[in-house]
Amino acid sequence: MRFFLDEGVPRSVGRFLQEEGYEVIFLEDRIAKGSKDTLVAAVAQANHAILVTFDSDFKSIAQRAGVGQRRFKTLSILRFEKCRESRAVERLRKALSLILHEWECGNGDNDRRMFVVIQKNTIRTHR
Repeated sequence: MRFFLDEGVPRSVGRFLQEEGYEVIFLEDRIAKGSKDTLVAAVAQANHAILVTFDSDFKSIAQRAGVGQRRFKTLSILRFEKCRESRAVERLRKALSLILHEWECGNGDNDRRMFVVIQKNTIRTHR
């Protein structure tokens, strides 16, 4: 798995994922900070990476832009919601096995898409 970290995600999340053996791409290494969400989504998808974000707009962007043209049909998103940034690594550590399971469930599917939401006390998945 490869992860693309949006600009609002603490670098500690990226370091944790790297320590776990995953490839991490930081937004500022590919595009300018402050880039539009649609560009961020397109770059994450082009890099075959799971977009990690604290931004709640990405699910609606993927759905809205994907209708008909299916622009973001393979964009996977890991979103932190109602979770303090200081607890993000701790919550991710607890969710990582579920994220891996969800990723493997879609392995080989041409429309592989994963959407995981990590909250303060819950973890939700959508397929």
